[in-house]
Amino acid sequence: MAKRILIGLTGNIATGKSAVAHDLRDLGAHIIDADQIAREVVMRGQAAFDEIVSTFGIEVVRADGELNRAMLGQIVFLHHDRLRQLEAIVHPAVHAEMERQLDALAADAVAVIEVIKLFENGWAERCTEVWVTHCAPETQVARLMQSRGMSEADARARVLAQNPQADKVARADVVIDTSGTLDDTRNQVMRAFHALNTRLYRSAQQESSATE
Repeated sequence: MAKRILIGLTGNIATGKSAVAHDLRDLGAHIIDADQIAREVVMRGQAAFDEIVSTFGIEVVRADGELNRAMLGQIVFLHHDRLRQLEAIVHPAVHAEMERQLDALAADAVAVIEVIKLFENGWAERCTEVWVTHCAPETQVARLMQSRGMSEADARARVLAQNPQADKVARADVVIDTSGTLDDTRNQVMRAFHALNTRLYRSAQQESSATE
């Protein structure tokens, strides 16, 4: 019986995780995006929303009743103790939803969990392989300025606020260099995905032969 393939996809901000996840989806993988889940679990009506408002105050709620994510982001970015408070609310809710989505998949599914804190939160140990996206810091800054409208100073501060990218690269099974074109990235993804499937197929064949 085929076993589930679980790829852990991580990398610092603006290093191309979404592009790699898109390519893996095209190859048939089921994507579980922790950032997307984090946005969903703090929507109005969710338990995490109520706890955030209770902790940070009604001023973090917009006129439409949803969280003012920009304001909340400014608060926690400047104060690490407030960031830890927010993470203590959001992370358990995200973890529970990721587990629910994984449990709903077929036993032989190919799944990708896209998690920026893959190592820190203990997900890496459960993965068949860990993939890390990588590009130069200057490329990260340029992407943040273009895609999110950040000033250069804000973009640099956001890049520097994260754990060193080299730490993730050193622990990766696969490193995807996203500095080039989307086609360059896609070709790396296809090669790595094919290599993983080939390795697992050969391993399964050897296990089968050993039991005969």
